[in-house]
Amino acid sequence: MIKDDFIVLAKQEVKGLSTYLVDNDYENAADDAARETGWTYPVSDNFKIHWMKQRIKRHLLFYLYTESAHKFKYKQINLQHRFDHYDKMLEKLDLAFTAAIEERPDLFAGVSISHLFGTKIDAGFSYESLTGKDTTYRDSQEVVFGPKHND
Repeated sequence: MIKDDFIVLAKQEVKGLSTYLVDNDYENAADDAARETGWTYPVSDNFKIHWMKQRIKRHLLFYLYTESAHKFKYKQINLQHRFDHYDKMLEKLDLAFTAAIEERPDLFAGVSISHLFGTKIDAGFSYESLTGKDTTYRDSQEVVFGPKHND
């Protein structure tokens, strides 16, 4: 999905709130989501599409949140409730995003899952059982990592 597709989806999903948002808000939210996730458009993986869409909505809600913050008045309790509702929604979206990062760090770090763990290097040397020839290193002086057959 390209950036414009995400903007169209965001407009459809925030429904009535779109009257309080302008086109620049959607553009900025899409850019903020890309910077936050570290992904670039177009996005093709279903997992990434889901979270890019969620982060765009989160940024749009934050824009509404900050808009409501300066309109707060002492006598109008309903504005305080709106402010609290946005606050709870933002908190819920952020917790879900944090959980997603912890569950799938490979997708957010941009590395293969195998690179997230260390490499084990044995402390000993290896020898051929019959001749006693040292087989710890290759000719290029690199340690042989592959598993060896136990004789």
